Amino acid sequence: MEFMFYALPGIIVIGALFAATQVVRRSTELSRAWNSGLTAEARCLRTYTTTSGSDDSISTTLHHVYEFLTREGRSVRFEEENGPATTLEGDIVTVHYTAARPEAATAHAPRPFAMAAGTVVMLCFLGLIVAFCVFFMTTAHSMFAADDMFTDMP
Repeated sequence: MEFMFYALPGIIVIGALFAATQVVRRSTELSRAWNSGLTAEARCLRTYTTTSGSDDSISTTLHHVYEFLTREGRSVRFEEENGPATTLEGDIVTVHYTAARPEAATAHAPRPFAMAAGTVVMLCFLGLIVAFCVFFMTTAHSMFAADDMFTDMP
């Protein structure tokens, strides 16, 4: 039974650390694309929504599929979540991309301060989750150690 007091918070910590790496990775991709100075006109090929959740709470995510030509003439198609709902199939939008990874392009308008603030808030939230789990595990450990101390008495 003691194992569960370490395993479950440990799994939550691993999940929170994975989420933090994804947040930092996406933030870095956006920053690089915005700062590269490379832009192109892309056509929105498709829009669709996905839903997730349960009967009580449903979340809908809007997806856009774009295609553009790089300066070298390479055709690149990419998908992006949470784009503007006003962008429809056939619309032309400006995308930002890097020469090294044009498939990591973005059609989001540059908002570096909003992105940085969102990244910091999300990392703080995930840090609180990790801190709580570590606190929980150390408290559980000290309680089990104190319990063992009284059961080992003659």
